Amino acid sequence: MGASLRKTVVMVGMMGAGKTAVGTELARMLGVPFLDSDAEIERAANCTVSEIFARDGEAFFRRKEAQVIARLLSGRPGVLSVGGGAYLNPATRALIRDQGVAVWLKADLDLLWNRVKRKDTRPLLRTPDPYRTLSELMAAREPAYSQADVIVQAVPDASIEATAAAVRKALATRPDVLA
Repeated sequence: MGASLRKTVVMVGMMGAGKTAVGTELARMLGVPFLDSDAEIERAANCTVSEIFARDGEAFFRRKEAQVIARLLSGRPGVLSVGGGAYLNPATRALIRDQGVAVWLKADLDLLWNRVKRKDTRPLLRTPDPYRTLSELMAAREPAYSQADVIVQAVPDASIEATAAAVRKALATRPDVLA
């Protein structure tokens, strides 16, 4: 049975939570487009997020990110994965609340660390103690993430498909999202 998506589902949470993988699978399950704000920013800028951070700084990146998210929310409903810091912006949070539905893919610190520790694509973790940095980012961001409309726990042994199914089940309780 196909479900009709009434508004864009925005996957929020920390780097490594699985927003892109789970969002891609959720979009496939729902038969809607999947979009990734970081990929859209990279396509528009013709360089990577890391390069934008290094060249223009985080404040510039966050302004561009907010513009891209606003544009993506105005299109056809789909599933949108946003960067870990995007939901911290109060204006972006309000826009997502008004035009979409935020799903916090909540993961514990050890799960996040296991997923990001071998990757060099995370500009915010290029510090002398990346584990501590990740822990501090998580502590600073969770108050914003906790304002999401839907919260789904990412479980270490759960498959991408099982996690996407858990998100879909949570969304099914929202008649404003799934028809």
